[in-house]
Amino acid sequence: MRAGSDSTRPLFEIARLPVLLLSLLLVACQPSIPAGSDAATTPAPEPAGSRELNLYTTREPGLVQPLLEGFTAETGIKVNTVFVRDGLPEKLRAEGERSPADVLMTVDTGNLIDLVDAGHTQPVASTVLDAAIPAHLRGADGQWFALSLRDRVLYADKDLALDGFAYEDLAKPEWKGKVCIRSGQHPYNISLIAAMIAHHGVAETETWLRGVKANLARAAAGGDREVARDILGGICQIGIANAYYVGRMKNEPEGSEQRQWGDAIKVIRPVFSGVENGGTHVNISGAAVARYAPNKDNAVTLLEYLVSDEAQSLYAKANYEYPAKSGVELDAVVQSFGPLKIDSLPLTELAANRKQASELVDRVGFDN
Repeated sequence: MRAGSDSTRPLFEIARLPVLLLSLLLVACQPSIPAGSDAATTPAPEPAGSRELNLYTTREPGLVQPLLEGFTAETGIKVNTVFVRDGLPEKLRAEGERSPADVLMTVDTGNLIDLVDAGHTQPVASTVLDAAIPAHLRGADGQWFALSLRDRVLYADKDLALDGFAYEDLAKPEWKGKVCIRSGQHPYNISLIAAMIAHHGVAETETWLRGVKANLARAAAGGDREVARDILGGICQIGIANAYYVGRMKNEPEGSEQRQWGDAIKVIRPVFSGVENGGTHVNISGAAVARYAPNKDNAVTLLEYLVSDEAQSLYAKANYEYPAKSGVELDAVVQSFGPLKIDSLPLTELAANRKQASELVDRVGFDN
């Protein structure tokens, strides 16, 4: 048979047939693009998990869940919550760059700043957050933000003729055997003592702390609500504790044990005396964006939601904490405490003085 003879063409065409069929199949599978459209603008599918975020929190589940449900309802972003009772810094350190955490939420200024100092957070630039949260209640570089305030107030026997008070008054001899308080080493009290150091120095604070110890009606122990319990029981007349516990106690059912504790006291918001712009000491609950957050945009969206009027109102009415944002409606019990003038001391100074405050507690044997 001659080279190039037409008799070879059928075999050649048969050999090409699978290739042609495959090409037609690939063309048929391509999505159609309308005339005049630009293929480069076709939206890519959302990456897995883009409508989710992961929250690590030390806060009690019942306190934050209503806030998270409101956030999901408004934004459609699902929050996967990991409640970490203890050891949050250790957990983040162990996970390293593989950590799925997007938002870190905790209580106490010191705990929050510890996360920052350990490198577990990242800065956030948000005009929404900056407008809602006063400068002294957030990190200067956007590493952390206060979400609610916990004012450290005076519980006093409701029949006591007392309208005003200074923290310094706790050491006055007139209150000998009349003061109740929880452990001096508890973070709530360490924060207060750290503020006293910032305002008056270590030596004066030590003298004050010795005076408070001399006035104790019982050992420094128990919790804040036990201060109210012991005032009802006649063990003491005054004590230092957080205001939001009174909101909880006074909203318990009529006749219940804790309602009786709450009804036995009145709340006075002390101030630091002899201090320019001295006000009531506050600690915080707050949050930060995790350093390796895989869903950073969603994390910032959550923080911005948590400073909205809706979320701040939930803090005020469900948790009885004072909102970090001004102008938000309060729970009726919290409202009854009167206006809150917050001590203007930057929270970072509290964190810086914690170690000295703890050493003072031990040196004076406050908890012994």
